[in-house]
Amino acid sequence: MKKAELVFIPAPAIGHLVSAVEFAKLLVDRDDRFSVTLLIMKLPAELPMLTDYVQSLSASISRRIFDFSKLVSSSNPSSSSSAAYFFYTCMENQKPLVRDAVKQLPRTESIQLAGFVVDMLCLSMIDVGNEFGFPSYIFFPSGAAFLRLMLHFQALHDHQAMDITEFGDSDADLLVPSFANSVPARVLPFMVVDKEGASTVFLNRTRRFREMKGILANTFMELESHAINTIANGTTPLVYPVGPMLNLKLGDNHNHISFDLDHMMKWLHDQPPSSVVFLCFGSIGSFCVEQVKEIAHGLEHSGFRFLWSLRQPPPKEEVLPKGFLD
Repeated sequence: MKKAELVFIPAPAIGHLVSAVEFAKLLVDRDDRFSVTLLIMKLPAELPMLTDYVQSLSASISRRIFDFSKLVSSSNPSSSSSAAYFFYTCMENQKPLVRDAVKQLPRTESIQLAGFVVDMLCLSMIDVGNEFGFPSYIFFPSGAAFLRLMLHFQALHDHQAMDITEFGDSDADLLVPSFANSVPARVLPFMVVDKEGASTVFLNRTRRFREMKGILANTFMELESHAINTIANGTTPLVYPVGPMLNLKLGDNHNHISFDLDHMMKWLHDQPPSSVVFLCFGSIGSFCVEQVKEIAHGLEHSGFRFLWSLRQPPPKEEVLPKGFLD
């Protein structure tokens, strides 16, 4: 039986890497016609959680998934005026290494290269897929609502000639198709409104979404039916909800995470439907003491039940510049 070999290129961030690995594992476990090669890049800054997870992969994943962890950038992010542009440059610099790695993959009559699955932050790798003449898919580890927000602001810029960076100084409430309620301009992601170059990277990245064969989103229809339906407008690739891709054992195996899952789930089940606010600021999102107190004060006075994924700030030597992985 012939196998279709897929090359996965996840972004070197724990939230992106874990969900990509879980999807790859699920794919090869459910269908013997697929084989997967996983190419792992490293960040200039050493993040303990990411390092530990990469080291654990060889013991936990199928032998059909391979770890290429030598694709390392030696550049210093502080040398760039724009962290987003630096990350974009990092991806460009990795392309020859990825190309060489793909050329070195074993080829047999039973295993044939079929395509590339690239992270939303690694879209430069589409060029490598095109060189080999194979289709590329995006693995989008975030939700459909954010995906539609990206496409929406790119369309505003390209088709309505709007300067989207002006929203950074605006108090307006914006209508975004994937959100049932209006979105305050002040809560837009940093990259969308940055006037120093990150917004350009954001727009260029989002334009490339439209070149893909399809978008594999880490969500599911029951969670985001409204957002997913707003994307199905004929101007973007098909969106395939493949989530939720989770590794619920991650907290048990790493000293950097501590929570009682059973207690948390029991508490949630005891709450009335649609009564809990969930706060999570990403895999590297953290706040200083003053900010934590301000958020806690707001939550306490809101009157809502809440579940908050709260992390301590990393040591200074591990901090990545603002916008580096936005």
